[in-house]
Amino acid sequence: MSGKFIVVEGLEGAGKSNAQAVIAATLRRHRLDFITTREPGGTPIAEALRTLWKEGIGGEHTTDKAEVLMMYAARTQLVETVIQPALAAGKWVIGDRHNLSSLAYQGGGRNLTALVETISHAILGHFKADFTLYLDLDPRIGLERAKGRGALDRIEQQHIDFFHRTRQRYLELAQANPHIVVIDAAQTIEQVSAEIQQAVESFLKSAN
Repeated sequence: MSGKFIVVEGLEGAGKSNAQAVIAATLRRHRLDFITTREPGGTPIAEALRTLWKEGIGGEHTTDKAEVLMMYAARTQLVETVIQPALAAGKWVIGDRHNLSSLAYQGGGRNLTALVETISHAILGHFKADFTLYLDLDPRIGLERAKGRGALDRIEQQHIDFFHRTRQRYLELAQANPHIVVIDAAQTIEQVSAEIQQAVESFLKSAN
């Protein structure tokens, strides 16, 4: 079976790390070779951009439009140096976020949909995930979960309306794309894990 690109998406606190682990365990059972990635990040340059975006320099943080550009700079670095070579070698890739994040966060949350779509097309062209799991969760629940992990980072400190806009955009995009499966992340971790495994197993059957 040729390599495929599976992506996990969701708001803060939705359980992406657990989802990646479930997907990884499922691929291992099928004896498929895979790597994991995260965005923004995944390469030294992309990780440096992630730190710069999150922490800023000397109290200065990126503007909304600069944020979009940095996200795609990090993404194209990861895609061209890690993801595409892995897929070409027949490996599977499990991504913690990909382009759907920018369409939802910067497009929906920041109200920059036209800019994001233009840059997305210019940078990625027709490259996209083969299968995406979107972990849907009420932003208030997700942020409470995030607080339980420690201090909130810069993106987690955005106004709640930002996350409602982001979630709405995620749901709109998921409804329009048959390759995106929506999982109710408000369920117990056991229920969520079971639905993720079932969804991945179904995808594996269709990918044969």
